[in-house]
Amino acid sequence: MARNGKSAQPSAKQLKSYVDPFRVDGSQEFHLKSHKPGEKGGLDKDAARALVDANRGKMRELQEKLYAQDRWSVLLIFQGMDAAGKDSAIENVMSGINPQGCQVYSFKQPSTKELDHDFMWRTSKCAPERGRIGIFNRSYYEEVLVVRVHPEILAKQRIPPELVTKNIWRERFEDITSYERYLARNGTLILKFFLNISKEEQRQRFLDRLDQPAKNWKFSLGDVAERKLWDKYQAAYQDLIHHTSAKHAPWIVVPADHKWFARVVISSAIVSAMEKLNLKFPEVDKSDAGELKKVKAALEGEGRSAVRVPKAKATAAKKGNV
Repeated sequence: MARNGKSAQPSAKQLKSYVDPFRVDGSQEFHLKSHKPGEKGGLDKDAARALVDANRGKMRELQEKLYAQDRWSVLLIFQGMDAAGKDSAIENVMSGINPQGCQVYSFKQPSTKELDHDFMWRTSKCAPERGRIGIFNRSYYEEVLVVRVHPEILAKQRIPPELVTKNIWRERFEDITSYERYLARNGTLILKFFLNISKEEQRQRFLDRLDQPAKNWKFSLGDVAERKLWDKYQAAYQDLIHHTSAKHAPWIVVPADHKWFARVVISSAIVSAMEKLNLKFPEVDKSDAGELKKVKAALEGEGRSAVRVPKAKATAAKKGNV
C-alpha cells in the first residue's frame, strides 16, 4: 500500500469491506452474539497498520475541509467494557488531527451538579460545534448501561418516583434516538462505536495491567466487580444497540480482541462517512479575489524593495558616503 514512501489511500470499496460487516443501522435484525470479537478481516498486523496510517492521512485532509467549510460537525461515540481499548483507539486513530478542530470528552461518574439536571445535560452541552470533531469516551449511553445494571443509581438521580417505571429504559431509548435525530437534522454526522471485546481477552488484559507496574494505575478492584456482571452488561448492550441504531446514527460493532484490527474498522468507518459529506474548501468571492491579488502584488513589491536596499547601501559605501 506504499507509494513514494507514503501509504496509498485505499479505495472506497476496500474501506467498505471493513465497515459494512460491522455496521448496524436498524435495517436488519441485530444479535450481538453473531458478532465475533476476534475477527481480523483477513489482514495481518503490517497490512492493518499501513491501512490505518493511510486513513489517518485522509482524516487530516477531511478534518481541514470540515473546519474550513464550517457547515457540518462530527460526533464520535466510544462505548465498551473495561479494557476494551477505547482510550488507545482514540489516541491511535485520531493522532495527527489538528487539536484546534477536535474535542475529546470523557464521561465518568456524574457530579452532584450534573445529577441535578436531566440525564443528557452533561453530554449535550459538549456536542461539537460546526466544523469540529467531537469525541465522547463513554456518553449518555451509560444511562442505559451502568444505570440499568445498577438500578440503585436511579435513586441518586432525584427523578420523581412516579416517573421511574418499568418503561424507563424504553423511554430513555426514545429520548436518545430523538436527540440523535435532532443532531443529524442540524448537520451533525454521528458514528457510535461499541468495542466488542471477549470475556477471555478482557481477563488477559487485566492480568497484563497487574503484571506491569507501569499499568497498575489502570486497574481497580471495581473492574473485577463489574466483570462479574458481564452477562447483564452484554444483555444491556444487545438491547440498546437494537433500539438506538439508525441510518443517521449507526452503531459500528468493532471486533476488539485485536487492537490493530479494531483501529482499521474505526478509522475506515470515519473516513467512509466523512467522504460522503462532500467537504470542500470555501471558494473566495470574485470581489474578494481581486482584493487578494492587490494584497499579493503589494507584498511582492515589498520583497523587491527589500532586495534593492542593500545594493543602494553598497554603492554609497564605495563613494564614501557611509
